[in-house]
Amino acid sequence: MSRIEQCFGQLKADGRKALVVYLVAGDPEPAVTVPLMHAMVAAGANIIELGLPFSDPEAEGPVIQLAHERALKHNVSLRDTLAMARTFRETDQTTPIVLMGYINPIEAMGYDVFGQLAGDAGIDGTILVNVPPEEGELLDQSLAANKIDPVYLLSPTTTDARARMLCEKTRGFAYYVSLKGTTGASTLDVDSVRDRMSTFREFARTPIVVGFGIKDGESAASIAAVSDGAVVGSALVSLMAEHADDKPRMMQAVQHLIGEMRTAMDAEAV
Repeated sequence: MSRIEQCFGQLKADGRKALVVYLVAGDPEPAVTVPLMHAMVAAGANIIELGLPFSDPEAEGPVIQLAHERALKHNVSLRDTLAMARTFRETDQTTPIVLMGYINPIEAMGYDVFGQLAGDAGIDGTILVNVPPEEGELLDQSLAANKIDPVYLLSPTTTDARARMLCEKTRGFAYYVSLKGTTGASTLDVDSVRDRMSTFREFARTPIVVGFGIKDGESAASIAAVSDGAVVGSALVSLMAEHADDKPRMMQAVQHLIGEMRTAMDAEAV
């Protein structure tokens, strides 16, 4: 059983929902990433999405685009990102790490090399925004050989037929992008999410988590009530940018927000 399966299984047994958190590897500087990952887990995060720095993150809004730029100023590469995951694994063998980003650096490295290095580093899944399942077969083979789950995206405009296909292809969990647009955009419509989740559950073979638009405890709890978990990214990255010059304050602010979300989600589950 994979770490992702174990995580969701334990959460279900405990009557809780997954809190999935996102940060870009190397933002605001490389030395901060692994300590931040541990701080997030200590505050109540269940799964970490580790962003792979890329020069053209087309699905991201301004907040996360700037995080990629800050990381790239330090020349943080795919190999550096995997090294950070490997360091995290030295003291945390439990928390799933999902590498989130774009296929371009992986193409440059080569699928087989990436699969082996990512598996060795303790990566449990990938969310590659610009790889639809129709184009992912060869990569999926390499991921499967290294026990890494490809996680595919659902959206408000996904047709029922395509949702069925995506749910068949995804492993570990599926990720529902709840808003049209880029990360950090617009206002969350929980009723709309509830309706779409009802449809997707007809096809789902894995848990479904929901991201985009989750900013605080209230929104995280509302989403967790209608899904298997909430994903928070831009709200955390904003705090990291705000306190980039004061690392202790950054850790405190990130942990406070995650703790607020964890408390609200657990209260909703009671």
